[in-house]
Amino acid sequence: MPHVPLRYGQRRRPGQKAVTHRKAGILKSESDPYWGPDCAAPHLAEAPGGSATQLEPALTHPQGTAPLACRAIVLDTNIVLDAFVFADPTTAPLRQALADGRLRWIATQPMREELQRVLGYPQIVRRLVFYQRSAAAVLEHFDTLVHLHAVAPKAPVTCKDPDDQKFIDLAVAQRTTLLSKDHAVLCMAKRLIALGARAQAAIN
Repeated sequence: MPHVPLRYGQRRRPGQKAVTHRKAGILKSESDPYWGPDCAAPHLAEAPGGSATQLEPALTHPQGTAPLACRAIVLDTNIVLDAFVFADPTTAPLRQALADGRLRWIATQPMREELQRVLGYPQIVRRLVFYQRSAAAVLEHFDTLVHLHAVAPKAPVTCKDPDDQKFIDLAVAQRTTLLSKDHAVLCMAKRLIALGARAQAAIN
């Protein structure tokens, strides 16, 4: 079972302003670029033969500019909660990078299943009620933003927390960055660099 930090029981900071995002049924900060008017809209990717496969974000860029290089990134479940449930200010650069297309969030179906399970934990349900958000809306944003990948093969390194292994496996397979605040992941940073991947707590 994924560890859910006690910080998720904290109340919104005094003076923090939020308004209802009626379409998604969740709150947004008026200054948060992720929830701004340029937030990427979803589109259906087509598989050979014309069948729709999965929701992917239609990334937009300022008029007259070329698209920025898009890097893949893996987010563990607690980072997802920080970013899209609790709007932790430290995740603002992440939300901005996803919104403007500089980062491409990749995940697997088991990662979605873990998020769905965690959103049902009593302590998380209470926070969703407090912030006037719904688990369904959070999962909808996951489905809209995420580029789904097949489950990655086991990486040459093993995490002490079995729940974190799937995130490490995908980051190593794609030779990309994994965002996590879990000590069991961060203590593997040097070993992951040797495999072409990275583990860090945030992006600047």
